[in-house]
Amino acid sequence: MKVKRIVSGIILIIIVALLLIAGNTTAVNIAISTVAIMAVNEYFNCFKEKKNLERIIGIIFCIPIAFLNIVSTNFLIIMLPALFVSLFLVIIATNMRHDYSDIAMSGFGIIYIMSFIMFIPLLYKTENGKFLIWYMAIAAWGTDTFAYFIGVRFGKHKLTQISPKKSIEGCVAGIIGATLMSLLYTYLLNKTGVMEISYLAIIGISIMLSILGEIGDLAASSIKRYAGIKDFSNLIPGHGGILDRIDSILFIAPFAYFLLLLI
Repeated sequence: MKVKRIVSGIILIIIVALLLIAGNTTAVNIAISTVAIMAVNEYFNCFKEKKNLERIIGIIFCIPIAFLNIVSTNFLIIMLPALFVSLFLVIIATNMRHDYSDIAMSGFGIIYIMSFIMFIPLLYKTENGKFLIWYMAIAAWGTDTFAYFIGVRFGKHKLTQISPKKSIEGCVAGIIGATLMSLLYTYLLNKTGVMEISYLAIIGISIMLSILGEIGDLAASSIKRYAGIKDFSNLIPGHGGILDRIDSILFIAPFAYFLLLLI
């Protein structure tokens, strides 16, 4: 399992790196929209009672992410009200065969994925976005990597029953490791003259993003425990599904967007 996890993790990093370095705004938007659609599909698959009407609505509302570089801010503002109108129409159209609890659970999942993940392409298209986006990736995957390997080797104190394999030692190691990686990346940016970024600011931001990433991981774990499943799917060997892989970055993305623009 460790070998599968490491190999598939490396492959994922290479794919993402190629996309972010060699791609453009349109390519990134389309990729994120595709990931969002796959994640929404996994979210609905994890429940025994399939909510196909709500699933279709979720997929439809993830498609506009592919066009974030050409739509106005007003369009983004109207998306959430339009989503809730669409979900309530399901209740009306089915004569309450789909009730409020159905659309509440469905609406939560769609918003959880769609409204969080869209901050990735929004950050990418800003000035210096191609460089700032890596802080988001480092916070998510750096935390996960250090927490996993240190936790497996030295973890003795359980963090929470939501995810019994996670330890306090792994949690702390994830924060420290991600912060050190962010500082190294900042040094490279400053040294090459690409940007001039405060190391102190990056320390604070990295710690916050790393903690948010771990909260995102536990949030996804709580959904899986409620649904009675181990992973959202088995798409990625050793990692589970798309939603298993992006659960941390979903929570990181909105805060990274606003925090990183401040520097």
